[in-house]
Amino acid sequence: QVQLVESGGGLVQAGGSLRLSCAASGRTFSRYAMGWFRQAPGKEREFVAAISRSGVSTYYADSVKGRFTISRDNAKNMVYLQMNSLKSEDTAVYYCAATDTLRVGLMSRTDEYIYWGQGTRVTVSS
Repeated sequence: QVQLVESGGGLVQAGGSLRLSCAASGRTFSRYAMGWFRQAPGKEREFVAAISRSGVSTYYADSVKGRFTISRDNAKNMVYLQMNSLKSEDTAVYYCAATDTLRVGLMSRTDEYIYWGQGTRVTVSS
């Protein structure tokens, strides 16, 4: 069992930056690849970024590539999402999630993730 708690959301102007954090409980954190997803009002939840269990490999949605960076610290059971050059279309609730899949091609699928946090809201004003 892994419990995830996100933090770091808030209101930011377009072009600004935010850093989201996700704290994971449990001693098995390093067994899971981690992902960030987001859900805007009236839209389906979508993939943002994922990171492998070791942190060596990272994957991004095209919409955030070059602007967002996912990282993890297994010693601290933490996952981060650094968001730069924010746009109004980045406004959403952001969720941290854990998956035990080893298949890169599946890491963008919400149904591959076992554990989810409660979400943190990000609002980007234009």
